[in-house]
Amino acid sequence: MSADHALVSLPLTGERTLPGIARENYWFRRHEAAYLALLPHCRGARVLDAGCGEGYGAAMLASVAEVVVAVDLDAPAVAHVGRAYPGVGAVRAELTTLPVATASVDVVANLQVIEHLWDQTAFLAECRRVLRPGGLLLLTTPNRLTFSPDGTTNPFHTRELDPAELAELLSDAGLVVDRLAGLRHGPALHERERRRGGSLIEEQIRLAVEGRDWPAELAAEVDAVRAEDFVITDTDVDTSLDLVAVGRRP
Repeated sequence: MSADHALVSLPLTGERTLPGIARENYWFRRHEAAYLALLPHCRGARVLDAGCGEGYGAAMLASVAEVVVAVDLDAPAVAHVGRAYPGVGAVRAELTTLPVATASVDVVANLQVIEHLWDQTAFLAECRRVLRPGGLLLLTTPNRLTFSPDGTTNPFHTRELDPAELAELLSDAGLVVDRLAGLRHGPALHERERRRGGSLIEEQIRLAVEGRDWPAELAAEVDAVRAEDFVITDTDVDTSLDLVAVGRRP
């Protein structure tokens, strides 16, 4: 992917992260880590990326999938995906009315999106409809217990979920929860935070809220973050940063 096209084509609104922006690198790599971990589920599959945003994730899925259709409601994002990622089919649609036939999709990918949706139940019902029997929903979302322990603060989020709430939503939608895991910092990021004497996340957020410039040391630490600095584990999910779920249509 090009590191420059996002800068030219899409504004950084705060609702999505983009590749190629130095101060977004931590969040971009955190999202990238989840896509990389879920790639094996998409090998040779017909994949629908529901809520594709800038499209970098759909392009990653397309590197192993038979076909990827990327769906988003934002018209500029859909146009951008069509220009920037020719291996991905981009379609504008509501996620509660997915533009594909019933039981026609092997995988629905929904990464860092469900927390933005007003009707999460209707969306999951659509996922079940479009998935073939045995098809998978791959879903990630911020863990409410660690992301917003004092109440949702991101103005773009409608409802954040904890592990139990996410599992219940998936089960109520008629999906079997094959896996509910958590993404967290690996050893390299823990070492960076130990060196700096605090949370890398909290430092970024505090400076953004205060409107202050980043110190050079923080900028260097954020720029150095890579996808492999995050790990996904099946234990102690309540303390994870992001939830990672694999749901299966029976």
